[in-house]
Amino acid sequence: MRGAIIFGFVAASLVSGTSADAWEFSPSPICTVTDNGSDTDLKLTYDGTLYTLELTHPEGWTNAEIFAIRFAPNGPFIQTTRHQITGSTLSVSDTGFGNVLIGLQNNVIAQAILGETIHEIALDGAFDPVEKFKSCEPGAALS
Repeated sequence: MRGAIIFGFVAASLVSGTSADAWEFSPSPICTVTDNGSDTDLKLTYDGTLYTLELTHPEGWTNAEIFAIRFAPNGPFIQTTRHQITGSTLSVSDTGFGNVLIGLQNNVIAQAILGETIHEIALDGAFDPVEKFKSCEPGAALS
């Protein structure tokens, strides 16, 4: 009986670790957070001046005037007309991404919305990589 309980805990930790392991932070060559644990891959970069969010989905994106991200359950809801689509990747760049970083860290799911298209990104495991990203200084020597 005790062995079955221990096995259950080990199995549960392996399953829950799978999603968390999908989120990664890298300080070089520029500050980067990536996630490939959902159907839509996420890449967030900061080069010291510009933040860029890239969302890649195998089925691509239908073009629409407004792109939005809804972070649930705690928000925020962000929208812009300054997105671009290249192949199957949608990208947005700006000099500030504070609301995006807060949304990634304090929610369960992000819904990327473009017209009638909605792609969901699971945020389990995003907190620590995003925290490292927030204090990353591009080009700084890291020990």
